[in-house]
Amino acid sequence: MDVFLPIAEVSVNIIAIFALSGVVGILSGLFGVGGGFLMTPFLIFLGVPPAYAVANEANNILATSVSGSTTHYLKDTLDYKMGLMIVVGGSIGTLIGIWTFTYFKGIGKIDIVISLAYMYILAIIGTAMLVEGLGEIEKARKKIIIKKKLHVHYWIHGLPFKMRFPKSKLYESAFTPIIIGLIVGFIAAIMGIGGAFILVPAMIYIIGMPTKLIPGTSLFVTIFVSVIVTFLHAFNYGSIDLILVAMLVFGSIVGVQVGQKLGETIDSSGLKTLLAILLLLVGIAIAYETFFTEQVTKINVNNLNPLSMFIKKLSVEMPTLYGLFSILFAITLGVGAAFIRRFFSNLRKKYLKKIA
Repeated sequence: MDVFLPIAEVSVNIIAIFALSGVVGILSGLFGVGGGFLMTPFLIFLGVPPAYAVANEANNILATSVSGSTTHYLKDTLDYKMGLMIVVGGSIGTLIGIWTFTYFKGIGKIDIVISLAYMYILAIIGTAMLVEGLGEIEKARKKIIIKKKLHVHYWIHGLPFKMRFPKSKLYESAFTPIIIGLIVGFIAAIMGIGGAFILVPAMIYIIGMPTKLIPGTSLFVTIFVSVIVTFLHAFNYGSIDLILVAMLVFGSIVGVQVGQKLGETIDSSGLKTLLAILLLLVGIAIAYETFFTEQVTKINVNNLNPLSMFIKKLSVEMPTLYGLFSILFAITLGVGAAFIRRFFSNLRKKYLKKIA
């Protein structure tokens, strides 16, 4: 069943959107990273122009990040001070990224820039994950245990303005999280991703945060970055399509909750290898789509239904209000999903306690 998107001006299959966003949501919940690096390419494959895929996936990431972050807030597994320092850098990086996006959009090269960014990023991250995943499987098979250093010192650790982060029990330069945030914000603005697949390893290997605080803090940072990206894309380009966002959000939120639950019981070594292979395949598919296929865009702006006409009119005439509504819509659904999960989790615990 096809649904017409009034802002992107293409038709997409609603079942495909729900299915893909659900699968990506499960992967996000399992690995503690945002699913934008998979969902944005999938949207492009389904016929959504890259510039619109980036903007709408950023809005979707906002909803899933709010949902996951609220869950971690209820468990008290967040380092707010560290998160806010990363957000400072992320805000600056996002603004630079939007400026870069505007420049390439102005010269008509933004689609190729987005495609090339995904090709290289997915190839690099996928290869690194594949090597690490295969290494973990081999060590587990041979029962090899290697002691690693708790902290490896890089140039970034020698920067000035050191401050204490009591929750993480760290004493580091304020510039460390700010620089990491700047890189994440820039990438998020260009590629429509939360940046967690860069932020999470950086928190582990560079900042040295406790593992239990990393997923929640990463999602907390992603909320702020996604808010800025969503609003600026809505205001500057009018590229947020609420019909597409609604489909993405519902599928992703359900998937994230399922993924987080599965992540509590499943060993992720084998799954990490499979995810790495998937990333490499998606990167190859994007390369093929970019250089070897004809780009066909289906446009049909006639005979819009009343809802589509209202969305298109609101986007053009009131971009600020439209952007704010997009953000509020995503946040509301994200918080609601987290509390619903908590409600059913408590209900299950009470039931198990009663029959015990």
